[in-house]
Amino acid sequence: MQAVSGVTTHLNQLFDSDLSKNFTLLHFQVGSEGRKENIPQKLVRFFISPFAFGVFLLRHRPDIVHLNTSLEPKSYWRDIAYLLVARLLGRKVVYQVHGGALPEALFVGHAFLTGLLRRVLSMPDVVVLLANVELDAYRRFVPKQHLVLAANAIDAGSLVATPIKSKSAGSLQLVYLGRLARNKGIYEAVEAVGALVKEGRDLFLSIAGSGPEEAALKQRVDELGLSKHVYFPGPLFGAAKDALWSASDIFVFSTFHVEGLPYALLEAMAAGAVPITTRVGAIPDVMQDGVHGLLVEAQDPAGLARAIARLDDDRDALARMAAAGRQRVLAEYTVERLAQDFKRIYASLIKGD
Repeated sequence: MQAVSGVTTHLNQLFDSDLSKNFTLLHFQVGSEGRKENIPQKLVRFFISPFAFGVFLLRHRPDIVHLNTSLEPKSYWRDIAYLLVARLLGRKVVYQVHGGALPEALFVGHAFLTGLLRRVLSMPDVVVLLANVELDAYRRFVPKQHLVLAANAIDAGSLVATPIKSKSAGSLQLVYLGRLARNKGIYEAVEAVGALVKEGRDLFLSIAGSGPEEAALKQRVDELGLSKHVYFPGPLFGAAKDALWSASDIFVFSTFHVEGLPYALLEAMAAGAVPITTRVGAIPDVMQDGVHGLLVEAQDPAGLARAIARLDDDRDALARMAAAGRQRVLAEYTVERLAQDFKRIYASLIKGD
């Protein structure tokens, strides 16, 4: 199955990794991804699924329940039921948070709901987080909870198989790859390209993916007269996605979404596409400004344009950052490291029995 969400990508990685050689991994799907459901079917699944999960646990009797969730209202409220079922049946629980709000910000101004959240986050045996900023926030919010940092990772094999191409001169190839949502900074990318093209710079932007802003974004490209400079190849997977990364010089990602650690950032760096992005979630953990890419302010197309121009004018810096980014991912963000992280987490819980 081709992954279309961060959680699905994460699960596929764990099931395909060496972790599966040390532990028997079973999957119980709680979300709607990949299912074609109407509203009545969704409601039935919402109410029946926790009971089916209980039956699943009684039949397979796993030692550990690894619950993948996020601190976004839909996921948080839905997954409380599965957490309660796992605890009622005496299972060890790994509660992995894939981004979303920081805990003190989820229910600002609502003392009861904030207290309930603190209670919920105290129930698992371990809470796994993606970013240092999250780790600091959870330490303040649930200081007695066992917290572990386990950053996302990628299988970089196909991305690093191709040498990073030298780009000492000529047009710059920019790329955005992901969901076409306003809070991902895609409009800022288009506005920045428009300003730079007006200056006479030779650059092109590929916007790969799909999402709610697709039609409006294409309309904005037409309004700015950028149809010869901005392309929409649609959703890409596998070799086609790798080829786009490898052909790109810069990954423009001025997101202001509540990110965890975007897989697109790791893929871009592995391929040698230098990221220009924002200080959101785990992004500052992964890349250092001026070393692996450039950090800009969110919702600032002029600032994004200046960053692109800086790399356009300094191709040596572009090459250095591309090489450093690839090295960074291979050193710290591989699936092998991810599997080792969860081997330690699982083993510590089993030994604790």
